[in-house]
Amino acid sequence: MQALYSPFSLSSKPTRAFLCFSSSAASLSSTAHISTNPILFNYLIETFSFPQPKALRISNRFSRIKTLQKPQSVVQFLKQLGFSETHIQSAVKVSPQILFSDIDRTLKPKLQFFQDLGLAGPDLGKFISKHSVVLSHSLDKRLIPCVNVMKKVIVNDKNNRDLIRVLQRGYWFFATPESRLLCNIALLENCGIVGSQLSMLLMRQSRLLTFRESMLRDLVSRVLDMGFSVHSRMFVYGLYTVSCLSGETFNRKLDLLHSFGFSKEECMEMFRRTPGLLRTSEEKLKFGIEFFLNDIKVTRSLLICQPHCLMNSMNERVIPRYRVLQVIKSKRLLMKDPRFLNVLHLSEGEFLEKYISRFTGDAEELLVAYKGHLLDPSGE
Repeated sequence: MQALYSPFSLSSKPTRAFLCFSSSAASLSSTAHISTNPILFNYLIETFSFPQPKALRISNRFSRIKTLQKPQSVVQFLKQLGFSETHIQSAVKVSPQILFSDIDRTLKPKLQFFQDLGLAGPDLGKFISKHSVVLSHSLDKRLIPCVNVMKKVIVNDKNNRDLIRVLQRGYWFFATPESRLLCNIALLENCGIVGSQLSMLLMRQSRLLTFRESMLRDLVSRVLDMGFSVHSRMFVYGLYTVSCLSGETFNRKLDLLHSFGFSKEECMEMFRRTPGLLRTSEEKLKFGIEFFLNDIKVTRSLLICQPHCLMNSMNERVIPRYRVLQVIKSKRLLMKDPRFLNVLHLSEGEFLEKYISRFTGDAEELLVAYKGHLLDPSGE
């Protein structure tokens, strides 16, 4: 019987498809190494580990750069400021154009501006490594005006600590015109979000101030439609939560609450009382509701009135305190059992004094019930 022909046998001739594939692959490989500026092309790959396609695009874009004097000078300048090699590599990968910036006219003034705010040495290097695109913005027309806006919003900011936290979260603030920032701030202030509340919103969700005004207005309308009042101190937290969650995630968490028997209005009432509730993970929400309803035996109406109890850490606060009260109950150390939700509100010191140290004869057992997992030397 004649052997079946295999296109992959060593003795067989290449098929047309294989020849076309080989030709295309060879052509692509050859093209990847063609650069109008081979010196820069190789420098980007060897020094910054750029992938060949990106190195090719950049080297062709800066084809007039025939020597490495400027890129090397920029790298040396950044090292003198305390940037590590990792910082420099990351910064260049985010914004390759900084390699070709004028040090005295462009880089020095902008980096000095951030140093004056309190970012210096490794901290400055870390910031620029992630947000080197800020160096492409105008100092006078964008960086300074945006920082001035933030300074006016953030209250009681010693040594620009809160300002620096906002800056470190993202560069998008500097990509937003000052006029839009001011317009959005005015809109929020008209909704009663002023002073420390506006400051909190900026620090937690600074992107809100960068939204198009129409988008921010729609967001405010959504929160008002959910039953919040601009006169309520919870309005700002409702806005914060809604801005953090997609519509799908928001509805999914409401459905989770509904699955435990809460009506739609009861779910929204819980959200209005404690807007942060829906920022809690679904896993924690589910575990918390099950524990309070099934183990502690609280009523759903009580959870509706005090949904903030579901925000407590289950493993570090709720369950340990519940174990202590169970021991106290079994030993009949109190004439009347305390309300568990009231116990949750106590500080650590208050709880230890009221429910552990006062019972000298049983304090050790109570402490083991409270922090047994921490006292176990095996760490298990």
